[in-house]
Amino acid sequence: MPLTRRAVLRLMAAAAAGPAGADAAPSLLQRPIPSSGETIPVVGLGTWRTFDVGTAAAERAPLEEVLKLFVDLGGRVIDSSPMYGAAESVLGALAAELAIADRLFFATKVWTSGLAAGRAQMEQSIKRLRIPKLDLMQIHNLVDWRTHLRTLREWKAAGRIRYLGVTHYTSSGYDELERVLRSEALDFVQVNYSLGEREAERRILPLARDRGIAVLVNRPFSEGGLFSRVRGQALPPWAAEAGCESWAQLFLKWILAHPATTCVIPATSRPEHLADNMKAGAGKLPDSAMRDRMAALIAAR
Repeated sequence: MPLTRRAVLRLMAAAAAGPAGADAAPSLLQRPIPSSGETIPVVGLGTWRTFDVGTAAAERAPLEEVLKLFVDLGGRVIDSSPMYGAAESVLGALAAELAIADRLFFATKVWTSGLAAGRAQMEQSIKRLRIPKLDLMQIHNLVDWRTHLRTLREWKAAGRIRYLGVTHYTSSGYDELERVLRSEALDFVQVNYSLGEREAERRILPLARDRGIAVLVNRPFSEGGLFSRVRGQALPPWAAEAGCESWAQLFLKWILAHPATTCVIPATSRPEHLADNMKAGAGKLPDSAMRDRMAALIAAR
């Protein structure tokens, strides 16, 4: 079951108390970015749909709580895109209001064609996020990737971005994605991977690991499809052996147990779901036998 609001508030109080607090939440696992050795927490936050809201306080209040709790529980990596409506602007405004921008690892994307259009869109993203430079800029769905990759390399050399990468969210793009990963020096690849969409584990994840490329995982719940499969069903008792207290944690821990995964980025606008997701990044992860058992369970649904 998702955490109650009371449980969320307890987690927030524990986070505020710090590691010395008796009920402090367990620390998130960290994994290195292969190209630099810098470590990042294994659970991040996506903003697709969830952060695309208006300016009304009532619309933004839950997201402010989510963002504060995310940082309090040790989160850093937050992913957005200019194609996500107002998400970049909302994220930038909330991070500034909460004075937490320096504690976040900002990742966004370029999603247009042409040199001038790409540069303008990336400048706009930096302005919307209200930060001096980006941690990670990604070429979304490989759109005009050759043009944008030249710009990203220039910007990285100039210190305007720290890392560069490419993304895709569907297996139909894997042929081209694989060619890019083999031919180009990249810091990150973002790809869809879940118990409902396993194609990446055959080609993309092993290749990324071999090439020393960090992996961000999107669509970890198959756009909610995994929850539909298990709706109304109790979590099997043996899931506790892998440290899972909810279906969300089972789905996320299965992803995180793959050695190529660097960080998974589930999106949510609900604090109780955020707290539940973050717990997947702490404690033990399933071994290969347990992962197979989890996969068989979901395949049977």
